[in-house]
Amino acid sequence: MADRSPHPDTPELRERWGNFAWTPDNAAKAKEIVARYPEGRQRSAVMPLLFLAQYQVGAETSTQGWLPLPVMEFIARELDMPVIRVLEVATFYTMYNIAPVGRFHVQVCGTTPCMLRGSDAILDACYERGMKKGHTTEDGLFTLTEVECMGNCASAPMVQINDANYEDLTPERLNHVLDELAAGRFPKEGTQDPARHTVEPVGGPTTLTAMVGENHDYRGEW
Repeated sequence: MADRSPHPDTPELRERWGNFAWTPDNAAKAKEIVARYPEGRQRSAVMPLLFLAQYQVGAETSTQGWLPLPVMEFIARELDMPVIRVLEVATFYTMYNIAPVGRFHVQVCGTTPCMLRGSDAILDACYERGMKKGHTTEDGLFTLTEVECMGNCASAPMVQINDANYEDLTPERLNHVLDELAAGRFPKEGTQDPARHTVEPVGGPTTLTAMVGENHDYRGEW
């Protein structure tokens, strides 16, 4: 599973991120986010502000983004809360990256439905491309993480790459997705099975079939 050890706090890290501040656009977004919470409850904004900061770091580094310790300290100052409380949130939730990641963060679901549907083969395909769990490839393109369920059990196995889900995978389908990303193209998200549109059964739905072509109201028929 994901290694939740924060990246070491070094002089180089401080030099790069010690003066972190919002961009003008993100400053406006941060103000809007904090305003959603009642007076005295502004610290509840820590999760969306961490996300916003991670995206800003990602934009500056051409990656998915991550949260250096000085950036977490900045969030703590913004919300007038102890740094340790911010760190607790960032290290608990795997949606926050607390160490640098590559341009594409490949998160493979290894929970039971995906495992039963072939996630081990998906991981093997990643290993064959030189990926290792918790590491970034030498070219800086891919970081590999194995994660818990991400809610796509009906279209397992799946991976999340940055903010996109790719489902109904085989090693061949995954390699196509990764090749496209590496080439600067963005493949279709969602199911990679050409026989499916979303998560309906292959061959089409077997229940509520009148919903295929219209928003059919079944209430009078029940």
